[in-house]
Amino acid sequence: MEKWLELIIEIQSLAQNGLAYTNNVYDKERFGRLRDISAEMLSMKSDLSLEKVKDLFCSEKGYQTPKLDTRAVIFKDDKILLVKENNGTWSLPGGWVDVLESVASNTVKEAKEETGLDAVPKRIIAIQDRNKHNKPIYAYGICKIFVLCEVIGGKFEKNIETIETNYFSLDELPLLAEAKTNKEQIEMCFKAVNDESWQVQFD
Repeated sequence: MEKWLELIIEIQSLAQNGLAYTNNVYDKERFGRLRDISAEMLSMKSDLSLEKVKDLFCSEKGYQTPKLDTRAVIFKDDKILLVKENNGTWSLPGGWVDVLESVASNTVKEAKEETGLDAVPKRIIAIQDRNKHNKPIYAYGICKIFVLCEVIGGKFEKNIETIETNYFSLDELPLLAEAKTNKEQIEMCFKAVNDESWQVQFD
């Protein structure tokens, strides 16, 4: 991660934490301004509008923590299941961990919503710091959790998030949604499913 982005993220985090804990009206104003400055700086250094940056980067309250993202890893006949998104790129099924969901239940929920399949989580393959593996770099932290699953039923139904599903071998991968799933991560999943002594990878 570039140093300028690290500094912007740190300013945003300090400002958010200050807003969460201070009761002083003047400090709230100062921390609010620091947060606005961090958003303006990020907008200037990226292709994102100030409004988009504030929505992604400055909309949360409370102590700053990373978001959680779960990805269901499903195999059939030595091929991995991917979902095709509306923009034509493919990724592992998954998404943000919702309120009231655990890692396991969210994996099941996302798999059902995006593939129509009923999945049972079996084991965790990896927990990754997204910004160390995926591009572009985001201005907030994300922990990606890859969960190996077994399918026990269901069938695909077109939905608002995905328009198709398919199984792919490692040498025939389609155009990937690199921000969510890249070839390195899919290769890791292939290694994990064929290794009963696989140790969970984590950053």
